[in-house]
Amino acid sequence: MFLQLVINSLAIGSLYALTAMGATLIYGILGILDIANAGAYLIGAYIGYYIYISTGQLVLAFLGAMLSVGLVGVVLHRTVYGPILAKPRMLSIIPLVAAVGLFTMSSDLIRLLCGAGTKAYNFRFPVDVVRVGSVTIQTTWLLIFALTAVLLVVLWVVLNKTKMGLAWRATAEDPDIARACGVNTNSAMALSYVLGYGFAAAAGIMTGILYNSITPALGEVPSYKMLAIIVLGGLGNPLGTVVAGLLIGFAEVMLSTYTVLPIPKDAVAFVVLIIVLLIKPSGLFGQRNKV
Repeated sequence: MFLQLVINSLAIGSLYALTAMGATLIYGILGILDIANAGAYLIGAYIGYYIYISTGQLVLAFLGAMLSVGLVGVVLHRTVYGPILAKPRMLSIIPLVAAVGLFTMSSDLIRLLCGAGTKAYNFRFPVDVVRVGSVTIQTTWLLIFALTAVLLVVLWVVLNKTKMGLAWRATAEDPDIARACGVNTNSAMALSYVLGYGFAAAAGIMTGILYNSITPALGEVPSYKMLAIIVLGGLGNPLGTVVAGLLIGFAEVMLSTYTVLPIPKDAVAFVVLIIVLLIKPSGLFGQRNKV
């Protein structure tokens, strides 16, 4: 029973980690909380859905949605966030307000273009479940585990083994010094959006497959739970985001199974966040600001 719950929590936590990864990468390099990343999650789920029902190719659905939404992120940076951040003496809350507005627009746009009803992927493997002893593993969970692992490995390789990743880390550390040293900070920022929004799109598709339903409200819960995850993991820390996502997935599954929750299950993320921040205010992998 316990092992079964652990597997369930890993599947949910993997989706949380992928959804929040984009916001983490963008915060790390721009220092803004991009709530619109939840809009990428929603739009990616719908683009993937239409590609899949048109072609019957799940791989093509993932690649098409991730690339399309990643490019949307680059456009948003060039046309919205970039000009806002370039303003002198800009209040830090302004990019957050803009992100909230973009997310709201994305939800309404999907509702207008695709309708308010539920849509189902209806994707099934030849075998629905795999049984290992007393443990039952849905094949869709295996898809989530495999894709999450592949995407996180790709992220690690890009950030640690490529020149573009080096540029990203330099820009995240100090954009002014990086720019003075000849680093193309615009390309590094574009990389954040391509990877971040692409990961969110993949998470949206996997959510649609896992629950076999998507609606224009799909991004509402991830939009605030994503904030809890990136703060819990340590703002701008990709490893912390993965650990925080898995931790919250584990807490939700275990608490909803073994206790009678006096709060909605989706509020567990904030309870865990409050407890951890009381012990370690900088988050699991964050560092205290030096005075």
